[in-house]
Amino acid sequence: MTSRTSSALIYGLIFAATGVSLPYAGLWFESRGLSGSEIAVILAVPMLARAITGPMVAVWADGFRLRRTALAWLSVVAATAYAACLYVEGFGLWLILWFVAATAAASLIPLSDALTLKLARRDGFAFSIPRGVGSVSFIAANVVMGALLRSGSADLILVWAAGVSLLLAGLALLAPPEPVHEVNDAVRPPRLAGLGHLMSDRLFMTAVLAVSLIQASHAFYYGFSAIAWRGQGISTRDVGLLWGFSVAVEVALLWFVEPWRRARGIGPMVLLMAGGGAAILRWGALAAAPPLILLWPLQALHALSFAAVYLAAMQLVERLAPSSQATAAQMLYSSLSSGLLIGLATVVSGPLYDDYGVKGYLAMAALAAAGTGLAVMLQRRRAVA
Repeated sequence: MTSRTSSALIYGLIFAATGVSLPYAGLWFESRGLSGSEIAVILAVPMLARAITGPMVAVWADGFRLRRTALAWLSVVAATAYAACLYVEGFGLWLILWFVAATAAASLIPLSDALTLKLARRDGFAFSIPRGVGSVSFIAANVVMGALLRSGSADLILVWAAGVSLLLAGLALLAPPEPVHEVNDAVRPPRLAGLGHLMSDRLFMTAVLAVSLIQASHAFYYGFSAIAWRGQGISTRDVGLLWGFSVAVEVALLWFVEPWRRARGIGPMVLLMAGGGAAILRWGALAAAPPLILLWPLQALHALSFAAVYLAAMQLVERLAPSSQATAAQMLYSSLSSGLLIGLATVVSGPLYDDYGVKGYLAMAALAAAGTGLAVMLQRRRAVA
C-alpha cells in the first residue's frame, strides 16, 4: 500500500466517523431529553479542555517510536467511549464519556495531518488529495446517516461512530512506519521544548489565532444547524444533503482549486482572508433564517469559510514551525482552532440558540470578523505574505 493510499484511507475513516458525530451528536442528545444549554455544555467541554489535553496528547504521542501507534490507540479509546454512551443514562455520565470520545477523536486529525504532511514531502504527493478523500467520506457518511435517521433510531449515530473508529484502529496499524523523531533517540530533544518555543513565537501565534477565530465561528453551525433546520420544517434527509453539499464544494477546492493555487504561487494569506470574508457573509445570511432554496449557495461558502482557512493554516503552520516541532505545532493549532476558542463559542451558542434562535449566527459573524482583522494584520508582515 502506498503512503498516499494509506493516508487517504486513514482520512476516509476519520471523517466517516466525524461526518456523523459532528452534525448529528446534538440530535442524539436531544433525543435523550437534553436542552440546548445542556447539549452545548457536553459538546463544548472537550473543546475547552483541548488547550490542556491537546498538548498532553502531543507529548504522549511523541513518546512512541512510530506515528501510527498513537493513531491506533486513540481510535480504540474513541470507539469504546462512543459505545459506552449507549449504555448509561444521565447528563453527568454522558458528559464524561463524550469528553473522552471527543478528545480522542479530535486528536486523530492533527496527528494524521503531521503524518501526512511528512509523507507528502517525502514521497512527492499533494497533501490536499488524501485530505480530500476524507471530505468525500464525510459527505457519504453524512448523507447515509441522514437517510437512516428518517426511520431509524438516533442510537445509529453512536453505533456508526464506534464501529468506524474500530476499523480505523486496525487500519492505522497498517500505515507506513514513519518515525516520530528524525534524530537519534540518544539526542532526542525534550518533549515539552517545542511547545514552549512555539508559544513564544509571536508570528506563529498570531497566525494560529487568526485561523482559530474564523474556525471557531463555525460553532453555532456545528452544534445547532441541524436542530434549527429541523425546526424550520426541513427534513432530516435534506439536512444531511445540505451538510453533504457543503463538503462536496470543499472537496472541489481541495482537489482542483488548491493545485491551481499552488501552481500559480498564490500564498496562504489570500486563502485566509477570502475564507474570513466568506464566513462573515455566511453567518450573517443564516441569521435571517433563509428558505431551503437559499441555503444551497450559502452552504457552498463552506469551501472558503472552512476548507480555504484550513489549507491556509496547514501551510502557515508548516512554514512557521521547524520540522522537528511538527507534532507540537499541529496540536497547538488544533488546541485553539478546534479546542479552546470553538469550545467557548459552543458554550455561548447554547444559550444564544435557546434565547434568540438563528439570530445567534450574528455572534459567529463577529468572531469571523475578528479573525479576518488579525489576518489583515498578519498580511502586512512580509515574512508570511
